[in-house]
Amino acid sequence: MMKSESETVGSAVSVDTSAMSIKTRITEVYLPMVKMRCSDLFEKMKEYYHKGLERSKHAYSCTSTKIRLWWGDFQLTTTGRRLRRLTKSPNMLLRIGLITLALVIFYLWASGSTNDHQMGYIVNAENQQLSYVYPRVFNNPERDLFMIGTFPEDFLWGVATSSYQIEGSGDVHGFSGKGDSIWDTFTHRPGNVYNNENGDIACDSYNKWHEDIEMLEYLGVQVYRFSISWPRIMPDGTLSVVNEAGIAYYNRLINALLEAGITPVVTLYHWDLPQALHDKYGGWMDEQIIRDFNSYARLCFERFGDRVKTWITINEPWVITQLGYGSGAHAPGIADDGFTTYIVAHNLIKAHAKVWHTYDDEFRHNQQGRIGITLNSDWVEAADPFVANRMLQFSIGWFAHPIYVNGDYPEVMKTVILEKSRIQGMNDSSRLPEFTSVESEFIRGTSDFFGLNHYTTVYATEMPDDADATPGWEQDVNLDKWYRHNWPGSASPWLKAVPWGMRRMLEWIKMEYNDPKIFITENGYSTSDANELINDQNRMNYIMAYVDEVLKAIELDQVNVIGYCAWSLMDNFEWAAGYSERFGLYYVDFNDEDRPRYKKESAIFYSQLVHNNGFVNSLSVVTSSSIFVLLTAQLAVIMSTCLCR
Repeated sequence: MMKSESETVGSAVSVDTSAMSIKTRITEVYLPMVKMRCSDLFEKMKEYYHKGLERSKHAYSCTSTKIRLWWGDFQLTTTGRRLRRLTKSPNMLLRIGLITLALVIFYLWASGSTNDHQMGYIVNAENQQLSYVYPRVFNNPERDLFMIGTFPEDFLWGVATSSYQIEGSGDVHGFSGKGDSIWDTFTHRPGNVYNNENGDIACDSYNKWHEDIEMLEYLGVQVYRFSISWPRIMPDGTLSVVNEAGIAYYNRLINALLEAGITPVVTLYHWDLPQALHDKYGGWMDEQIIRDFNSYARLCFERFGDRVKTWITINEPWVITQLGYGSGAHAPGIADDGFTTYIVAHNLIKAHAKVWHTYDDEFRHNQQGRIGITLNSDWVEAADPFVANRMLQFSIGWFAHPIYVNGDYPEVMKTVILEKSRIQGMNDSSRLPEFTSVESEFIRGTSDFFGLNHYTTVYATEMPDDADATPGWEQDVNLDKWYRHNWPGSASPWLKAVPWGMRRMLEWIKMEYNDPKIFITENGYSTSDANELINDQNRMNYIMAYVDEVLKAIELDQVNVIGYCAWSLMDNFEWAAGYSERFGLYYVDFNDEDRPRYKKESAIFYSQLVHNNGFVNSLSVVTSSSIFVLLTAQLAVIMSTCLCR
């Protein structure tokens, strides 16, 4: 089914990240973008006209008068006289225009097509071509060599989103009945989010879900991972009020997915806690949350479980605890690292276990589904293996060890935090809560698969102890994280492209947690809005490199990876970064209230990757003449963008 790693040498000459015809790229990516920008330009022209024609005429008159006066003075100078003589030639202006165009095209080609983010080859001592996605940075033949091959026949390809990031309130075109979440509150406090942006409309998927389905159908994915908004179906977080409009929305979405042949993978909690529960008793800071989360989950199982066969209880509990309650960078904005963080994590783990048992006891037999949790982690590289393991245990192991090993926290966490708590004057008690023996038994084994969100890799080194430091998770870990300066970057400061970290992360999970079924529920690359139209090649390279490392993990390391979901289906609200970081395979115009979506080149590339179930030798190669055509199309997009600004 797949070629071995050694068989890839010299075979990748037919592999290119374009992987699509020039006609397809222009008609499906660039022309829609040009039309969008021209439409924007037309609307702005009408707006200026209606604001007052006389005002515009006056401004033009004043400006043109100043230009004429300046030009008259300039012509009297030596440089001006020479320029005037030069431009008397009838073809000179045309020549200048063509030279300018050529320089722009060369700049685009040099900055976008020959950087460190471009697939390339290196010739070894035996004069063989070895293919690498990032040849200038990662070119170790034993580690980075690109491997041609396909995935197992039952491998699941998908994309992922979350409710708050794409749905919007739903009230733009009518009343939806949704209650506020902690993110609704957090984003409306000035200074919490980039440019004070919010998810009030986001991608407006509550009203445009049918377009989401069409996009998914184009990609050809087998699964779509999305989340249910707790306050949308239970406005105050309890069963006292059930919002049937919210239930109907998810029924429409689930039914349409199944009709399109796409399997729904549903996350119950992707960070949008009902604000009412936070106000009532502190949300995740209080054990009462376990009861209410279980009631919410049971309602979802009752209403959707006959069609949803894969559930995820909680997305990234580490981010919830550390950013929501440790640093305060995320909702609800509480900064109490080292105390509240450990309490929140404790409640998250117990809530997950409670929901898993509810499904297992009451619904599994009839619905025949599966349920797990999604954990996030960077891969950690260090000169000392103990240092790397310590960081991993304090991050992903914090939640994975209780669920997949023995119902309790990793020993290194318990030992380190207890010792530091004693030094901090807490006698024999620890800031890390303890599970009872009954709770440990209840928690152990409560996941049918291992959900993994992985994006990047860090290096770690040990730091000297500081007895006077404020108690906190960072001080408990006591390690310094850093990135190599030459690792390819992205629009997110924390996200560097380090493909080999994916394979090592997967192998570590296999060895640490007894070879579980691993479902990669998120992996993706961000670009900024300014570069989005011309730099989507970087996203294709990232996906190609990381997916190839998954292929190596399956084929060469026998890791049991069952699926891969790209983050994300479309650009969306990226939490504290607002709309400044774009992860989507589809471009969303957030300046248009209708939120139109457009294919990026990565959408076409990913659809072919899904269709081929991996990497095959038939992927097309872009010729020099094709590059000229594509760059001309890119230039048209850039010019139309500049004109409408």
